[in-house]
Amino acid sequence: MTDRLGGHALRLCALGSALATVGIVAVLISESWGFFAGLADAGPAGLAGFLRLLNGTLLVAIGAGVIALPLGLGCAVFLSEFASAGTQRIVRPMLEMMAGIPTVVYGFFAVFFVTPLVRAVLPGAGVFSAASASAVVAIMVLPMITSMSERSISNVNPALKEAALGLGATPTEASRRVVVPAARAGIMSSVVLAFGRAVGETMIVTLAAGTTPRFTLNPLESIQTLTAFTLGAGTGDPATGSRPYETVFAVGLVLCAMAVGITAIGRRLTSGGTGAPLTTPAGLHPLPDSAGSGG
Repeated sequence: MTDRLGGHALRLCALGSALATVGIVAVLISESWGFFAGLADAGPAGLAGFLRLLNGTLLVAIGAGVIALPLGLGCAVFLSEFASAGTQRIVRPMLEMMAGIPTVVYGFFAVFFVTPLVRAVLPGAGVFSAASASAVVAIMVLPMITSMSERSISNVNPALKEAALGLGATPTEASRRVVVPAARAGIMSSVVLAFGRAVGETMIVTLAAGTTPRFTLNPLESIQTLTAFTLGAGTGDPATGSRPYETVFAVGLVLCAMAVGITAIGRRLTSGGTGAPLTTPAGLHPLPDSAGSGG
C-alpha cells in the first residue's frame, strides 16, 4: 500500500512538472502572438531588431565557446591523466567554487577587471564589448566543461591507453590520440550544455556587453543579447498588449526553443555514453580484461 501511494505521488510530481512546462510555453505563445504576426515591421521592434539581438547572443556564446573549450578540455585531460592526487584535491574544489559564484559577481568582475584588461590589450575595444562578455562567460562555463569532460575521460577503458603505451606511444600521445577521441561523446555533450548556459546568461552580458543591438561580427563593439533585452524591457513595465510587451514574450519563446533544441542535442550525444566503447583505434588491440575494467 505504501509503495502504491509513493508511486502515485511520484506520478503526480512528474505530471506537475510537465503541466508547468506546457503552461509556460502556452503563455509565451499566447502573449507573443501579436509580435510574430507583425514580424515584418521595420525598426527595432520588428524582424531587423530581433535579428540584431540574435546576432549579439550568438556572438557572445560562440566567443565564449572558442575560449572555454580548449581551456576546459586541457584542464580535464590534466586532472584525469597527469595531475597528482594533491593537485586534484586543490583544483577540483576550486572548480566547484567557481560553478557556485553568482553571475552578478562575474558581471562586476567583467566591468572592473576584464574590460580594462581587454581595452589595454586591444585599444579598439569600447567600454562595453562582446569580447569582454565572451571572456567572462567562458570563465563561468569553464567548470562545466572541465568536470563533464574529466568524468568522460576517466570512464574510458584503461586498456586503450595501456595498449597505446605498449606500442611505444608517450603518455601525451596516448591521451591526445586515443583517450580523448574515445571520450568524444561526453566532451561534445559538455560543450553543447555549456553553449546553452552561455546563450541563457543575463547579468554578465548586460553589464559587460552593453545595450546596443547591432549587426556585427566585431567582438570589440558593444552589442545586446536576447536576455539583456528581456531584462531591460521588463524593468520598464510595458503596457499589456503593447509592442514592447509582446516582444519580451517573443524573446522568451525563442530562448525557450533554443534551450529545448540544445538540450535535445546534448541528450542525443550523452545517450552514446560518456566514453566510446572498447574498440581498436588506429590498429591498437585492447589488452585482456585483467588490464582494467571498461568505461
